[in-house]
Amino acid sequence: MTDPSDTTSRPDPSEPARAWVFGDNIDTDQITPSRFIVSSDPDELAEHAFEDLRPEFSETVEPGDFVVAGENFGSGSSREHSPLSLVGAGVSGVVAQSFARIFFRNAINLGLPVLICPGADAIDDGDEIHMDLDAGIVVNHTKDEQYDAEALPSFLQTLVERGGLKAYTKAKLDR
Repeated sequence: MTDPSDTTSRPDPSEPARAWVFGDNIDTDQITPSRFIVSSDPDELAEHAFEDLRPEFSETVEPGDFVVAGENFGSGSSREHSPLSLVGAGVSGVVAQSFARIFFRNAINLGLPVLICPGADAIDDGDEIHMDLDAGIVVNHTKDEQYDAEALPSFLQTLVERGGLKAYTKAKLDR
C-alpha cells in the first residue's frame, strides 16, 4: 500500500511529465466514483481514478504525470478519497483554474501539490509540464510557455514537502 506521507517515493513536481487535461466542474465522484470508496488504500483507489470519465487513465498514467483542469476542480463531497486516489496513481500535482475548497485542503493535507493557475486552459492533453511551487509557476515544455499561478504560502508548502498534515504533525511530536 502506498503511504501518502512517504515523500521519498513521491514524484517531484519540478520534473517535467505528461498533462492529463480535464474540463470544468470535475467533481469527486468523477475523480473517484463513490462505488469504489469502500477502501482508503491509495493503490486500490488509484485503480479507479477517473474510471467513468477517462477509463484509460488508471492503466496509462505514469508516476510523475499531472492532472490539469478548469474551474471548480474537486467539487462535491468532502471525502479525501479523491486526492488520495491521485496520490496512489503517482500524480505529481494538480493544476487547475480553481479548486473546490475542500478538495484543495484535502490535497494539501495529503501532501499532494496543487496550484491555482488561471492560464491552465492553455495546457493541452499530453503537453509536458512541470510546477515550480516556490515561484508559483507552471512551465509548459511542449509549447515553450510559462503560466503564473498562485504560489502556496510557505506553511502549506511545508505541509506538502513533509508529505501532508499527518506526517508534519508526527515529525513535530517526535522531536
